Amino acid sequence: MARFFRLFGEQYLGFWSIGLLLFAIQEIPYMIMPILKPQPNPIMDLPEYCKLLAVAEGILGSACIALMVFVVRDDVPLFSIGSESRKAFFFLACAALLLNFIGWGIYFAGTRTPAVMLAFIVAMPPLYYLFIGLWRGNTPLIVAAAVFLPVHFIHVSINLR
Repeated sequence: MARFFRLFGEQYLGFWSIGLLLFAIQEIPYMIMPILKPQPNPIMDLPEYCKLLAVAEGILGSACIALMVFVVRDDVPLFSIGSESRKAFFFLACAALLLNFIGWGIYFAGTRTPAVMLAFIVAMPPLYYLFIGLWRGNTPLIVAAAVFLPVHFIHVSINLR
């Protein structure tokens, strides 16, 4: 893990390679989607009803990834599950990822209801980033993910109507 310079408090601009790996793992369903070619594919073919929410969602989602990878703490090693509360957030991040993968499994198996998409495919990635931020003590990621969750959920909910 590299630290370049202090942003504020114990937060540094740096590079956390495991963050890049955690992002890639969360993207696995999108990597296999072209192979499975689900039809219909409402997640990828949603109509766009609110451009402002789409832009906000894109900015916040990208910010979560960038903040996870490029903001590091001075007192947190490359990989450590940490204290009891940090362990809980680590396991919650793992649970959010597992639920996301379960949702994708249901989706790829043919059940593409709004409830499945919203509960498993839409809500879980922002929660995954939020729990990673809480686990790592990454304040900017926590804030971005906490805002990303309702924006992402509302945006997709509107587009699914």
